[in-house]
Amino acid sequence: MAKIVIIGGHGKVALLAEPLLVDAGHQVTALIRNVDQADVVAGTGAMPVVADVENLDTDAIAELLQDTDVVIWSAGAGGGDPERTYAVDRDAAIRAMDAAKQAGADRFVMVSYFGAGPEHGVPEGDSFYPYAQAKTEADEYLRQTDLRWTILRPSRLTLDPPTGKIDVTASDPQSVSRGDVAAVVATTVDLDATVGRTIEFNSGDVSVYQALAGLAERTDS
Repeated sequence: MAKIVIIGGHGKVALLAEPLLVDAGHQVTALIRNVDQADVVAGTGAMPVVADVENLDTDAIAELLQDTDVVIWSAGAGGGDPERTYAVDRDAAIRAMDAAKQAGADRFVMVSYFGAGPEHGVPEGDSFYPYAQAKTEADEYLRQTDLRWTILRPSRLTLDPPTGKIDVTASDPQSVSRGDVAAVVATTVDLDATVGRTIEFNSGDVSVYQALAGLAERTDS
């Protein structure tokens, strides 16, 4: 059993991942921004804690991460305001990484998006640019830490029923259900083959466990 903190615990992927993690025997705490979200989160089996990481400094976040084994970043500003996008998707995420190290929570799972990275190719004038750049900078920061990190980069998210199968070999983004992303998050926590890897994935034909476990046989990350 691991003690897990999910940052962004009321997000659509997080709400699907929480019961999977609880059913696997983990102790799950979900950080949420609004007390009105608490009942929904509690219904997943996770323990809701109201904490707006956008406005907390590193020390305050570290306090929330004491005695934690795994931190899952599944928060996001949701687009719209570029300033807030950078504040949440980059700055708060980076503070959470520093806080995890400070608190001794050495396993960090980042939920990003397929295509993030220095070559994301989104032009500066595009409304998607702040998100693409914020996620890129957060991901790159995480890769430079000595945390046991995994960066998950799902393609376009859908509300389709989960299939339990993904493709981690595709070079182009297609789509994947939020339920399958949640399964990837939950499986990643317990699978050392994912440590130190950036995993881009679509819906596919290989079971989530087999696809992720098979990463140990690949040299690319």
